[in-house]
Amino acid sequence: MVKLLVVVLLLSLLIYAATAWDAEGFFNFKSCSPNRCSKHGPEVRFPLRLSLQSPSCGTPLLELSCSGQDIILYHQVLGSCKVTEISYKNASMTVIPLVDSTPHCPLQKLILANLSTDAYKPQTLGAASLPDCTVVCKGIHSPSTYKETEDGVIGVSSYVITIAAPSVAIIVVLLLIVATALYLFLKPQYDEEVHLKVEMFLKTYGTSKPKRYTFSEVRKIARRFKHKLGQGGFGSVYKGDLPNGVPVAVKMLENSIGDGQEFINEVATIGTIHHANVLRLLGFCSEGTRRALIYEFMPNDSLDKYIFSQGSDVSRDFLVPAKMVDIALGIARGMEYLHQGCNQRILHFDIKPHNILLDYRFNPKISDFGLAKLCARDQSIVTLTAARGTKGYIAPELYSRNFGAISYKSDVYSFGMLVIEMVSGRRNLDPNIETQDEVYFPEWIYENLFTGQHLTIGMEMTQDEKDRVRQLAIVALWCVQWNPKNRPSTTQVVNMLTGRLQDLQMPPKPFVSSTSNSMQ
Repeated sequence: MVKLLVVVLLLSLLIYAATAWDAEGFFNFKSCSPNRCSKHGPEVRFPLRLSLQSPSCGTPLLELSCSGQDIILYHQVLGSCKVTEISYKNASMTVIPLVDSTPHCPLQKLILANLSTDAYKPQTLGAASLPDCTVVCKGIHSPSTYKETEDGVIGVSSYVITIAAPSVAIIVVLLLIVATALYLFLKPQYDEEVHLKVEMFLKTYGTSKPKRYTFSEVRKIARRFKHKLGQGGFGSVYKGDLPNGVPVAVKMLENSIGDGQEFINEVATIGTIHHANVLRLLGFCSEGTRRALIYEFMPNDSLDKYIFSQGSDVSRDFLVPAKMVDIALGIARGMEYLHQGCNQRILHFDIKPHNILLDYRFNPKISDFGLAKLCARDQSIVTLTAARGTKGYIAPELYSRNFGAISYKSDVYSFGMLVIEMVSGRRNLDPNIETQDEVYFPEWIYENLFTGQHLTIGMEMTQDEKDRVRQLAIVALWCVQWNPKNRPSTTQVVNMLTGRLQDLQMPPKPFVSSTSNSMQ
């Protein structure tokens, strides 16, 4: 229902905005860039604009033009003025009238001026600061009577036209009232539709699903939701215990998010499967608008906690090369089971370190199947209406079909990015790099391997350990090939990880499509 409310507000604002700007100007607002008339002249940017720019780049009364290297402002009283200084911090502008024939200071004219408010009628969309006008003129002492009002209109003396702000406020209030009314009217219907959808699924699913709990039972299991473990995209996770004392993690799904599909995906995918490297679903709750999923508890948190804290006491003694291989191999075996070992092929579409949980012995388990998709085992290609996953781990074909068809190879790509992060100890989208286009992460790994350099993971390594890291990196680079046909299957990944380094060939650069190196 939150989506419905947002859609209503956005539609209303778009209709309102359409009356303020022409379509081309409105949608090109972000393309407005600062300008200058000369190299050392004042910078012109919003709310100011040069006459050659789109009308949406500034307010109409603050239009400037270039005359040689000078910035010119035309004022209805002062005429043409040269702009010598612009201060965006103080919202001020210093101008010099260019009319030499004016014998007296134009202050009197300025005081008696009637400024038009046409530029600030309610049609104007956007916030603009209209500061006080300060007149500097030697020989005459007269305080400025211009003032900034709460209405957003500049006026003289006591006669202020109050049009813009009240009109906008009324429109906003009316929109909120309409949106709230629609929300309250449609929410019960929406909740009932989701409830029926979930119940229909559970009825169709039969008795093979995990145990169903009431909400009161879930509340007891989760200890009244006092011990919160974390917050995910679909809800909050709490620590709890089953009646037999088995520790569990309880995910409470937020009713305002999604349409019940995340709940259905979780129950349908991992509700009936059992594998050492896939998180087990022990139970669920669906009672009205309340839905919960109960998983086995993973005491050592997720893999990203150890990857992205390398150099600290948490990871130094843990993520040694041998453990990296064990974790990568465990994830690959879990994916192999999902892709080929179940009655239906399960495509995860969100493989990343955060979704790899570690048990008491640090064995990896794939979790969070909210974006998963089921398909027949003999179906190698699937259809999606939109890209799904997490930025940095999403395969290229999920963005554009020009890269190839969507299949289980999309999970292989995500796995490759995960392994690259593990061996390098840095995120594939590093916020410390100013421009991500400067260094494509897999290419950086490739260049290190191609030149014979060893990847550093913040610790001293033996030659055997260096070879293990190199083997992981080579496998990962095969997995992140842009052409899905060039990527190995999950079974091939397992064989590559358990085989010898000498048997592995260097893949082509990850961003190069090479059919000659296909690994179908």
